[in-house]
Amino acid sequence: MEEAFKQQPADCIKIVLFGPESTGKTTLSRQLARYYNSVWVPEYAREYLQNKWNNERKTCEPHDLLPIAAGQMALENELAQKTDTVLICDTDLLETKVYSEAYYLGSCDPLLEKYALENTYDLYFLTYIDTPWEADDLRDKPEEREAMFQAFQNELILQNRPYVLLKGDKKTRLEIATKHIDKLLNTAL
Repeated sequence: MEEAFKQQPADCIKIVLFGPESTGKTTLSRQLARYYNSVWVPEYAREYLQNKWNNERKTCEPHDLLPIAAGQMALENELAQKTDTVLICDTDLLETKVYSEAYYLGSCDPLLEKYALENTYDLYFLTYIDTPWEADDLRDKPEEREAMFQAFQNELILQNRPYVLLKGDKKTRLEIATKHIDKLLNTAL
């Protein structure tokens, strides 16, 4: 079972888009993958939870988190083998850990927590809440955006993860992100 959460070795730089819901992570992930002619790892939880909502009219429950984490890592490990430059991850297990703790009284499954802390990435882009809220079937806390943003930022600081705060419109965020990714790519050469 633990193998499902383990990050496999890959010959690429790994970037994570990190932050609260409706802050432009997916949009920027797609833009960056296109910019670098690479691949991006979509957020597995979106598909999983949308199917759950469509079939059962239920939202995320604690027992959903391990299947979501396993699905996310399966996608990441598969897609990491398709690039030797940069892999753009729309999320990671650390994000799932933050949501678990925020939604379920501070708790997180020990297996999820273990791999959320063990899996490594070259850089995180923390997306700020200055984008308009877009409601959908799954997003549910527009009034808690500031608190959720703080939870994400605090986790990056607590875990000593390298991150860059992204604010502004899509063009500004893309420019800042590519500047930092280019530095990593130039260092890796």
